[in-house]
Amino acid sequence: MIAKIGRSGNLYGALAYNQLKVEHENGKILFANKMIETANGHYSVAQLAQSFAPYLIANRNTEKHTLHISLNPDPNDKVSDDKFREMAEQYMREMGYGDQPFVVFKHTDIDRSHIHIVSVCVNEQGKKISDKFEKMQSMNVCRELEKQHGLIPATDKERNQNDKIFRPVDYKAGDVKSQIASVVRHLPNYYKYQTLGEYNALLSLFNITAEKVEGELHGKMKQGLLYIPLNEKGERAGHPFKASLFGKNAGLPALELHFAKCKTDLKDHPTQKTLQSAVTIALQTTSDELNFKKQLAVQGINVVVRRNDTGRIYGMTFIDHNSKAVWNGSRLAKELSASIFNDYWNNNIKPEIKEPAQSQPKISRSNDTEDLPDEKPHQLFDFLNTEKHEDGLIEALGGLLPEAQGEDYEELDFANKMRRRRKRQNRSK
Repeated sequence: MIAKIGRSGNLYGALAYNQLKVEHENGKILFANKMIETANGHYSVAQLAQSFAPYLIANRNTEKHTLHISLNPDPNDKVSDDKFREMAEQYMREMGYGDQPFVVFKHTDIDRSHIHIVSVCVNEQGKKISDKFEKMQSMNVCRELEKQHGLIPATDKERNQNDKIFRPVDYKAGDVKSQIASVVRHLPNYYKYQTLGEYNALLSLFNITAEKVEGELHGKMKQGLLYIPLNEKGERAGHPFKASLFGKNAGLPALELHFAKCKTDLKDHPTQKTLQSAVTIALQTTSDELNFKKQLAVQGINVVVRRNDTGRIYGMTFIDHNSKAVWNGSRLAKELSASIFNDYWNNNIKPEIKEPAQSQPKISRSNDTEDLPDEKPHQLFDFLNTEKHEDGLIEALGGLLPEAQGEDYEELDFANKMRRRRKRQNRSK
């Protein structure tokens, strides 16, 4: 089992993200510890936030007071709700947060069921709870939980990290053809996209673009595809490669079949509403492109903005790494089209956005939360285990693990370093 611990200065955002899953029937609340109960057992974000208000009001200096923790068993583990509750309680207790208010959400919108825990890391006196050696302690607790509950140990699997990770193309490193091949041969197996534009938005994260070409051959018009490496600014950085060099799955006929299949698979898919809500909330609660991208990036969603030479925005694409799906803005929702963002960010015309059809928590303050302090754009759980540019785009996609979704190579790398350190210490004795 892998644990990921995120910290932020926005409790409300962390609760809203998880409650959206519940509202859209992609999740549920499993357990609430020291939380104010409601008459019907259902919660709004404002009602959940009330339980944490005294801790935030008493908080002295801790900026990142909110904990957003994810516990991820192996995809092959079958974990009941009761077992998830038991593991969550034990994890929080052994990490020193057992006496804190916290709420446990189960997410069910992807094949790998997992839980998220939202809490605060300041006690009732407003003092920060120590997080010294937190990473090592978390790893030890996870190993203990694996033994107690018969889970597949995260450190026992054979892995070859370099073979399993998609990496952005570095045109300066040489062998660009092989670098492109390692991406384009495998992306269709893991991501859904319905157009060449959506495919190119995904490719841009890997410093690649695909270009359709037409020509006449033996009196017949032929179509083909070229793959071109890009530099860090998105500019062409090398000569193009024919799709045929990367196998039939990289060619235009195979891509068009993939587009058609994905169009069917994504029709009325529940993750569309979840993504739509996340984007809508980000648009409502930010005033510029930078913070909009950052707010979505920490939720595992990348934003690709396309502009013409005059700076006008003509394309918006959202890449959801949680559901492995790519959506053009206007396809996601009419009110999320490129013209809306162009008017807002370029002309300061704030959009009038309708709430998604299904009920969802509102981000605007209510009487129930008027005592909560103002909060910065939230830093939610880091789904991708990545570093990011200042504009929120992925810089190193070390968290896109196609053969091992949910596994945390950062934790494994830390464990390996500790083992190597112990070996050196033993040899020096």
